[in-house]
Amino acid sequence: MRIRVGCKMTYELGQVTPMIAILNVHSSRVSDLERPDYLTTTPSVPVEGYRDSFGNWCNRLVAPPGGLTLKTETVVRDTGRWDTTDPKAEQVQIQNLPAETLLFLLGSRYCETDRLSDVAWRLFGTTPLGWTRVQAICDYVHDHITFGYEYSRATRTAAEAYDERQGVCRDYAHLALTFCRCLNIPARYCTGYISDIGLPPPHAPQDFAAWIEVFLGGTWHTFDPRNNDPRIGRILIARGRDAADVPLTLTFGPSTLVDFRVTTEEVTGSDF
Repeated sequence: MRIRVGCKMTYELGQVTPMIAILNVHSSRVSDLERPDYLTTTPSVPVEGYRDSFGNWCNRLVAPPGGLTLKTETVVRDTGRWDTTDPKAEQVQIQNLPAETLLFLLGSRYCETDRLSDVAWRLFGTTPLGWTRVQAICDYVHDHITFGYEYSRATRTAAEAYDERQGVCRDYAHLALTFCRCLNIPARYCTGYISDIGLPPPHAPQDFAAWIEVFLGGTWHTFDPRNNDPRIGRILIARGRDAADVPLTLTFGPSTLVDFRVTTEEVTGSDF
């Protein structure tokens, strides 16, 4: 299967503004790209790439005052399979966890393990360890939070999402991450493209999505508390502790996002 992915973001800037953008497909999928998904800008400005501490590809630039458009586009070769599951995956005891996973047991900017630890153990402390426990967390978060773009708030934390019971996909991810970490299960935040391929219409307007990866049975597994069902064409952009580590864009000055478009669709025939 071939999937066209890309985005177009237009900002209005009142002054010269340094920016960082994390919009490229993750290096784990680079071999699947039919062409590089270079970040282009209008007007054209120099763009410098680098890898952050989590291995994500980032772009830095200095935008002039006025309008600035960021754009990426490529076609990704994909298996066309639904997300996989492994109900037999076991929880790894802390003393046996690989050292590189331990960071994802800790609290972070949006994941207050100290505030939600008692809640997590009360809700899930008697559920079976491993995959079943993580799925119970995702089921709970999926039912507990009401989705709506009108509920979006960049500063909402996992504890606030638990109390307010509303939010967008990042809030689902943050709450599920926090519960997992409270229960000694390493979990990390993911952002990227999720398609509606294989789902019945009508389809909602495309957007970037957030989900989680959880370390069970010696490897990382994908869970999606927002949708809570398998998808075709889940294409990773970046991973981190939470959304603070992987913002789509970070502007070092006042900015207004005036247009935002995301494309995730199957390509048929030889069309690009």
